[in-house]
Amino acid sequence: MLNEGAYSAVDDEEPPTVISLDSGPFDVERSGSGPAGSMLSDPVLRDLAWLVNTPDLVELPPPIPCAGRPTLEELGLAHALLPWLHRLGRPPLAALNGSRATRMGHYHERLWHTLLDHAPNTRLLARNVRITRQRTTLGELDMLYRTRNNPAPVHLEVAIKFYLGLPEGPGAATSQSRWIGPGGLDSLALKCAHLRRHQLPLSTTPPALETLSQWLAPRDIGFWETGFAGQLTQRLAMPGVLYYPWHAALPAPEGATAEHRRGTWCYLCDWPALAAEFPTLPRMAWLEKPHWLAPPPVSAFCPAAELLPAIFKKVGDWRSPQQIMLYWPLAERYERLFLVPNEWPRQVPLPPAQR
Repeated sequence: MLNEGAYSAVDDEEPPTVISLDSGPFDVERSGSGPAGSMLSDPVLRDLAWLVNTPDLVELPPPIPCAGRPTLEELGLAHALLPWLHRLGRPPLAALNGSRATRMGHYHERLWHTLLDHAPNTRLLARNVRITRQRTTLGELDMLYRTRNNPAPVHLEVAIKFYLGLPEGPGAATSQSRWIGPGGLDSLALKCAHLRRHQLPLSTTPPALETLSQWLAPRDIGFWETGFAGQLTQRLAMPGVLYYPWHAALPAPEGATAEHRRGTWCYLCDWPALAAEFPTLPRMAWLEKPHWLAPPPVSAFCPAAELLPAIFKKVGDWRSPQQIMLYWPLAERYERLFLVPNEWPRQVPLPPAQR
């Protein structure tokens, strides 16, 4: 079932103010034609707003202590997100649209760098910290930050994922191995296993603690007497969307958060049947990386008849799943859809090895 939800108003800054780009409106054109309206139409600002309001896809089980993503309260943006976006403006975000940001993972990391370094209550300490032992690279820590009131660094790993669920595949119906990337190279199970076994524990290893203690002690608050290893904590931010098959029922994967964002995928040949279920044909926007996050401005949506031929050709010729956003103007409802080739998937990753 398609489920991105109807949009509600955000023009009032009465607490609590939450801008939810998949379950509430962010119609920047209704905020006026002045500077504020222009800034809110910027895709990077929209993606930042989407990022801080999008729930994580999964919760990892113990023993890794993981408190989840930084909250709006921790960032100091609980009742001030929209004014903060206004003040942020374009200059700090200019680098985000460079050539190196076309990859989804790099773009997502840069959004977090900007957020942690400019939010009122946090400070970015380091990013992409390489951990080595005897000239051998053990891995990288995505980023470290601290809050205004606590000098203890936080190791934050981030990942943004868009997985499509398979009605038939490895394991039980709730297996994370049944949720794979559009290209069939990655799975929710593989990503969670890598996070649990390697990425999150890395910051607790002796080589990592030695690296961090040399240059991450906060210089702006004086000498820090508390033991470094005992204060370092690990957090995980893993936003994204899980796309459920249109043609078959499938339960949520094991560990999925109750509030995770949902979309739908369907085979190209099933589009006529799916479209027939709509009371009216929606307008469409063709999403291109790295802007798979927030729904685009209303002005970006076109009549379905104008976009579908090119989308069908891309899916058929390139055998490549394509993501589109559907929009019903009267209901102000947005929904995500992946159109995939009729023979998709051509490959399914093996489940992670058991340990």
